Amino acid sequence: MPGGCPVSWSALAAATEPEPMPVTLDEAAERATNAASWVEENWSTWLNTGLRILLILVVALLLRMAVRRALTKLIERMNRSAQAVEGTTLGGLLVNTERRRQRSEAIGSVLRSVASFLILGTAALMVLGAFKIDLAPLLASAGVAGVAIGFGARNLVTDFLSGVFMILEDQYGVGDSIDAGVASGEVVEVGLRVTKLRGVDGEIWYVRNGEIKRIGNLSQGWATAGVDVTVRPTEDLEKVRAVIAEAGDAMAKEEPWNERLWGPVEVLGLNEVLLDSMTVRVSVKTMPGKKLGVERELRWRIKRGLDEAGIRLVGGIPPQTEEPAADPTAGMAAPSVFASTTSPQSTAATPLPKDLAK
Repeated sequence: MPGGCPVSWSALAAATEPEPMPVTLDEAAERATNAASWVEENWSTWLNTGLRILLILVVALLLRMAVRRALTKLIERMNRSAQAVEGTTLGGLLVNTERRRQRSEAIGSVLRSVASFLILGTAALMVLGAFKIDLAPLLASAGVAGVAIGFGARNLVTDFLSGVFMILEDQYGVGDSIDAGVASGEVVEVGLRVTKLRGVDGEIWYVRNGEIKRIGNLSQGWATAGVDVTVRPTEDLEKVRAVIAEAGDAMAKEEPWNERLWGPVEVLGLNEVLLDSMTVRVSVKTMPGKKLGVERELRWRIKRGLDEAGIRLVGGIPPQTEEPAADPTAGMAAPSVFASTTSPQSTAATPLPKDLAK
């Protein structure tokens, strides 16, 4: 302002505001009475809602604890049964305690997670219902979102469900040798989404469970080791059978082959007969996963037994025979026609006399 000191807007506003009217004692009493009556009318509803929410939470937590404890006891019982079976002679070969433990822990983890999600999710919806919140739009929105997510992540859902059923059905476990179609090798890790395999060259394969259409487990039950022995068609078959049976019996009595062989070495018979050879098929039932080692050892023993019996395998070094004496004239050159002066070739090559040339 010209010729005077500036006046702030706050001071000007404070000067123009009307002064508040003082609250009388009757008005204060009326307000307190209204508040007390409102609280008196709604306290029962609040108490009922609070007790209902508290009851829902307590029941949900107790039910969750009970379900998780029951699942834990079930997993422990499965592990104890596996350890009891492992104590027997045959059970130690058929049951892998560590594999059973990992499988049961994975199943227990999945079941506990599903139970917790269902119980706590239901409790949350009941709490929202206690607050008089309309759940129909919420459930509809959740359903649409679930359908959209499931459609967008259908491969992930497929992998997860396939992994759950593979673990529940015990199709394979850590340490098994499997052929999964897209890859083969030893199982390193079994997950709900991905299975890790180690190939024969040491590489690691990550296979999605949803991509596995078939599984060939080479480590369950028992395996069959087969060996083909090819000999000359002139050999005595009974002698060949006796040599192979003797080698198999000796192998079955020695360690560690007495545990790896689950049956006698059988000579199944002739598998192929040709003009220059015949093939004898040998088979034996073995411990799973020990097939290749048994086949190598069985070939070694059969070959050694056949050599001792004088039976030669087809494809070996042929016997040495004496070579005939060399012809001394083989290195000599044939006589030339020009060696004889009377031959027509020599006559034609002789130069004419000078008088005749003129």
